[in-house]
Amino acid sequence: MATRTRQMTTAQRLLLLITLSAVVLVGIWLVTGKGSALQPSPTTSSSSNPASAADARKQLDELTVAPRGTMDGYDRKKYPHWDNQGNNCNTREFVLKRDGKDVKAGSDCAPTSGSWTSIYDGETWTKPTDVDIDHMVPLAQSWVSGAKSWNDEKRRQFANDLTRPQLFAVTDNVNQEKSDKAPDQWKPPLVSFWCTYATDWITVKHYYALTITAAEKTALGDMLGRC
Repeated sequence: MATRTRQMTTAQRLLLLITLSAVVLVGIWLVTGKGSALQPSPTTSSSSNPASAADARKQLDELTVAPRGTMDGYDRKKYPHWDNQGNNCNTREFVLKRDGKDVKAGSDCAPTSGSWTSIYDGETWTKPTDVDIDHMVPLAQSWVSGAKSWNDEKRRQFANDLTRPQLFAVTDNVNQEKSDKAPDQWKPPLVSFWCTYATDWITVKHYYALTITAAEKTALGDMLGRC
């Protein structure tokens, strides 16, 4: 009886070892991104679910109209960005995975393949280097409309906001053309996106209580007319 008991205990230990090994292998498979891409949180917003034109108009009327401030004291370093979002991914890599199709990434979370369709011009790219992560309301634009008085932590939230429609993967040279411009200074080449561009811009500015200029308000109202 003693010998039989020892044999059963050894078998149980072997089964436990096999089970633990399987769990570890599955964990490695998922973390390295070879099994599946990082999935965005269900609460993550994107322009696929923009605010309604009616809600945007109401929020637009609630925004404070004021002259655009100066760039005095502005520095991108005052907006700590590309925070760690878990699974070894920073904010930029998270957006690349969220906005891309069939995205594959290495253990460092940097995409190695996939495709990205830019909301600003409708162009599709297959190299991560061909797209930038754009802030719908640029960092410098927030600075001249109220963020100058914020602390670094609030500016960090603004720069890494995955809940509001603030971060998108777009064609790199189009993003460079946009730069820090407001809607009265620049609009996306894809006219069919103007409605969503306006609602997204208003959503972000309203949430952060940023100001708008009279010209900016007029441009946003005109774009809402296309909704």
